[in-house]
Amino acid sequence: MNKYEMTVVVNVKLEEEERTATVEKVKNYITRFGGVVGEVEETGKRKLAYEIQKTKEAYYYFIQFEAGADAPAEIEQKVRIMDNVIRYLIVAKEA
Repeated sequence: MNKYEMTVVVNVKLEEEERTATVEKVKNYITRFGGVVGEVEETGKRKLAYEIQKTKEAYYYFIQFEAGADAPAEIEQKVRIMDNVIRYLIVAKEA
């Protein structure tokens, strides 16, 4: 199992419960593809480096997880089509 960190940038226009549901859905995708979710850190609303979908701010979440080598591609495929997720990135963490 490899260690990964996923950054999820969520639309600022969502209510708190919708943001929570979005993050839960991402966590469910991780576990569905054999991953184990670790720490989930919410850094709150932050200014974007550039405007995305006419939005200048978004909520940032950092999800630590462990999974097999093929899981990140599967997770990205599902997260890519989520309406409330503006951007995402999965990076491998060094051991």
